[in-house]
Amino acid sequence: MTASIIFFPVNNGDMTLATFDNDQQLLIDLHVRKAADDPDDDTPDVMAQLREHLKRDEKNRPYVDGFLLSHPDKDHIGGLVSHFHLGPPEEWNKDDDKIIIREMLSSPIVFRRASTEHVLCEDAKAWAKEARRRVKLYRDTKTIGVEGNRIQILGEDIDGKTDDILGIVVKTDSLLTSLNRVSAGAFEARLLAPLPKGDDEEVDQLLAKNRSSVILRFSIRGAGYLDKCRFLSGGDAEVAIWERLWDKHGSKNADWLQYDILQTPHHCSWHSLSYDSFSTYGEDAEVCESARSALAQTRKGAIIVASCEHIDPEDADPPSDKAKREYISIVDGKKDRFICVADVWENEEQPLQYDIGSNGIIKVVKSAAKAAVTALGIGATAAQARPHGS
Repeated sequence: MTASIIFFPVNNGDMTLATFDNDQQLLIDLHVRKAADDPDDDTPDVMAQLREHLKRDEKNRPYVDGFLLSHPDKDHIGGLVSHFHLGPPEEWNKDDDKIIIREMLSSPIVFRRASTEHVLCEDAKAWAKEARRRVKLYRDTKTIGVEGNRIQILGEDIDGKTDDILGIVVKTDSLLTSLNRVSAGAFEARLLAPLPKGDDEEVDQLLAKNRSSVILRFSIRGAGYLDKCRFLSGGDAEVAIWERLWDKHGSKNADWLQYDILQTPHHCSWHSLSYDSFSTYGEDAEVCESARSALAQTRKGAIIVASCEHIDPEDADPPSDKAKREYISIVDGKKDRFICVADVWENEEQPLQYDIGSNGIIKVVKSAAKAAVTALGIGATAAQARPHGS
């Protein structure tokens, strides 16, 4: 089947569905605004959009094979309790018809960096509770368990807290190659962050301040052909993290950061590219060259997607118009290779979707009429769509 990546219109937040060519599906983050659940409000009903793409199991339960939480901010986990089943899978209620999470993918480090300044929302607390339940099951039984009880831990915890459960731990810099315990070769993902605690106290404080997130660089198979799409996803990771990644990998492993599709970290925030405050320095704010290099490892024809509201130069960061201009410079100054998800919804009334096939990456369009318009940019021909980068 055709693999795909769908970016849902959630304004300043992340909600992305990756479907692999073995028919497995991975949800990356969640942002369901209260208005999105109100049928009388025109906010996009992203849960209805998501459910259109999900399958049901033999018990008629909707499910995702995996749910990856980059970090526990509300704009990355909002709506969890309302729409997803938490607790033992046998307790699923058909009247609620909530979505089963067959396997959670989560980092304990991002929860340890919660503080009095960064209080967890109720959905984040519920995620943490469910993660602890699944870890305890593995710790008690030393078996993976049934679907709905599974978890992969992304990155080792502090003070050896994950040393006795290494069977479900993916270490930083290593590859994630299975989803819901299925290794089908449909993808591999390099875990680049969260970074382990270092010797530099000042840098670790920066990591905490900048809300260190899970960063994964996926290599996705298309119609049986390996490495047809490299997708870099980094939650809200900000400048100190990208700088450290480049300092760590730039000279030997720069290809680990290489992408065809980049989801801009922190909703196109200037603070993923610079230590300088734009409100203080304005156009004189300087880019951190190491962070920019980490975010500029493009393959031919690469695109950059901003999961954010419409970018207005007069509005506060995020999103940042200066960051947008910097990202456009990364893709050779071609404005049609920088795509804002909110603008796609406004113009096409659909989530932003890219299909990944044997010929590469194709932007899916809603209709021939819309396609005729988007053919002027990165998107499609009037017939349907054209390969990205062609």
